[in-house]
Amino acid sequence: MNHDRAIPCCLGPVADGAAGQGRTHRLDRRRWLTQTLALAGGGLLLTAPGARLALAAAGGTASSPTLEQRRLVVVMLRGALDGLAAVPPVGDPDFSMLRPGAGAATANLPGVPAQLQGPPLGLDGRFALHPGLAGLHRWYGEGQLAVVHAVASPYRERSHFDAQQLLESGGQKPFELSTGWLGRAMAVADKQGVALAPSLPVAMRGAPGATSWAPSRLKPANEDLLDRIAQMYQQDPSFGAAFNRARTQSRGVMGDAMAGDGGYGAGFADLARQAGKFLATDGGPPVAWLESSGWDTHTQQAGRLARMLPNLDQGLSALREALGERWRGTTVLVLTEFGRSAAMNGSGGTDHGTAGVAFVAGGEVHGGRVLANWPGLAGRDLFEARDLRPTLDMRALLRSVVQRQFGIDSRRLLRDVLPGAPGGVDDLWRV
Repeated sequence: MNHDRAIPCCLGPVADGAAGQGRTHRLDRRRWLTQTLALAGGGLLLTAPGARLALAAAGGTASSPTLEQRRLVVVMLRGALDGLAAVPPVGDPDFSMLRPGAGAATANLPGVPAQLQGPPLGLDGRFALHPGLAGLHRWYGEGQLAVVHAVASPYRERSHFDAQQLLESGGQKPFELSTGWLGRAMAVADKQGVALAPSLPVAMRGAPGATSWAPSRLKPANEDLLDRIAQMYQQDPSFGAAFNRARTQSRGVMGDAMAGDGGYGAGFADLARQAGKFLATDGGPPVAWLESSGWDTHTQQAGRLARMLPNLDQGLSALREALGERWRGTTVLVLTEFGRSAAMNGSGGTDHGTAGVAFVAGGEVHGGRVLANWPGLAGRDLFEARDLRPTLDMRALLRSVVQRQFGIDSRRLLRDVLPGAPGGVDDLWRV
């Protein structure tokens, strides 16, 4: 079968936007670990191995942040985002047959504001964005968002548990590795990072400098109580020193980042904004992990995504705003464990699938493009006659991100971070 065929023009109405701008391709002060105690106070062109790394020189330039200045945010969408709904291939003639009306305007969805409904937002004439992703659509127009479609991990079953473990560990099969690709990369590069989650995700395991943070629902302890605790532990060489250090730091780097957040909630936008504050603070961590759950849309998918995608979109905008000038050297990677079935089920939802979509955004990202070796949606082209067929290994994308953000050479990367990973995705950054 021919996977290189051109996709004709759009079949359904697509909103005016960045159409025509895109083209489709085949596609590193003190260790921050000590600050973990303070947290308690706050509660496509594929390149061969050895190909050139897009790394800034040690001195850097005004237009190119140094390796030390770069920031990485990874956003995990748990439950499996439907890539065909988030980034519909409106130019594929078989899309409208699989999902009648999906390329047209959404309307009259219960509980969804009218301004969040409408036609898909055009990208390059072949693909569009869900109308709930208006912020990402603007990033695309600014050339700061790249969409990677028909991408999947090596996993070909459909268990959330196994798929998430594999995606986070970066192995070739579930539970082959117990640590995470991000944790191993941080360990090799001696980087610190924070997961804004109740516990440390698999992806960050293996990094001595990794910790987790979640907003506390408890009122801060008063200073009198803290004084009494300090006095109680002052003769203990371990606990006394640790407590005093934590108390000092809670008023410093991390405390400053968390100040003024009265009414702080647990919503994605709040966490994303907090992640931006952490990474934007001098002496703060250069790596953050965010999570969003609830993407397992087996029923009433249209209405659910029309509410969830704008939340994701607003959270990413809050992250960018909080990063401020740091945005220029930040890469944001949004991924999910697998895609969903190409056809809708009888409950107005989709079932567990295979290939899906990922987003790469940032101030230096070579965006305004959809990177996809598109396999097509005809019955003969679907994986197991039901799913979007993967044409890009997710580990190729992870490899490129690790090389860019941590400066790890290909040989060590393949040995210590992503064993067995294919060649990376070239040309993802402008410099």
